[in-house]
Amino acid sequence: MTDRSVDQLYLGAISGTSVDGLDLALLAIDDTIRFLAAETVAFPAALRQQLLQLGQPENDNLDLLGEADQALGTFIADAALNFLAKTQTTPGAIRAFGSHGQTVRHRPDGEHPFTWQIGDPNLIAELTGITTVADFRRRDMAAGGQGAPLVPRFHEALLQADGEPRAVLNIGGISNLTLLPPKLGDAITGFDCGPGNALLDSWCGRHLGTEFDADGTWAAAGQVDRTLLRALSEDEFLQRLPPKSTGREHYNLNWLDAQLGPNSTDAVDVQRTLLEFTAVSIADALERWGNTAQRLIVCGGGRRNPVLLARLQALCPMPVETSEEHGYDGDAIEAAAFAWLARQRLLQANGSAASVTGASGDRILGAVFPGGSAGG
Repeated sequence: MTDRSVDQLYLGAISGTSVDGLDLALLAIDDTIRFLAAETVAFPAALRQQLLQLGQPENDNLDLLGEADQALGTFIADAALNFLAKTQTTPGAIRAFGSHGQTVRHRPDGEHPFTWQIGDPNLIAELTGITTVADFRRRDMAAGGQGAPLVPRFHEALLQADGEPRAVLNIGGISNLTLLPPKLGDAITGFDCGPGNALLDSWCGRHLGTEFDADGTWAAAGQVDRTLLRALSEDEFLQRLPPKSTGREHYNLNWLDAQLGPNSTDAVDVQRTLLEFTAVSIADALERWGNTAQRLIVCGGGRRNPVLLARLQALCPMPVETSEEHGYDGDAIEAAAFAWLARQRLLQANGSAASVTGASGDRILGAVFPGGSAGG
């Protein structure tokens, strides 16, 4: 690897709500942000099943939680070391590793709000020798915020353009929007706007036995059930004012089954309707809260679904572009964001935006787990 001693190298990793693998990104950050390498590592089938099971409210199993926390921490460490070896980067060259882990429960509302991410950072620091930053969300929540989304600050650093209001859309398991104002330094906003791939993937798993609908091919073969679409679109979360965030606790197959009721809609038509629901909920959110945006930049796994992107372009009055058209790998942006947030933590700089999460103020995010032989 080229000598980058003048750069600061940071590693980031996240397993998102799609639970489709561990995304890794290697960044060089000084006065600029440069993406050096990225990779998605598939989970072993047993670990993926554990993570999916823990994401459902009815599966509150503490032994399973503890085992998955340890297994995921070990998996993240091994995946990181293998990834660095491929890039010919020594672990000692990494200043910090921002590991988000896997969210297994996110309850930002109610009398006792909480959020919970697993993937033991103690193990990651011990096995890699790299200083690890984790537990990014709970400080914001302690300050009265939603604890999500946290990527908007990174979107601001990466994609804001002076003079042009923009919206950045991440379509993972859940979809979230970042609204970037045209004047640099003005407050950004952002929020989860509804389902992304989670319902589509789950419905595919039930009926096709596949993890996702490649290129939206199955959905494209169906027809939109307008009655079902209206029922889905009446969901309370979609009507709620930002700041707001959600997850698989809400948008899951149990929720969908309740909307279907005795409905005998063909499975392929349900898939097409779910795709339309995702597109419509995004477009409606933009119309309500982001209607000054002149450009929509899409990242995350959903950008690879051409049927979904075509529906977004048909529904949205601005150009819809992928992050690749702006020079950034859309699969790597969320992992890269946690590399950047790890740097913010070491610099004692704010990582969250109160204008996004609704917290009482911006906050420094993350707990630090020293690598190497620190501590004795």
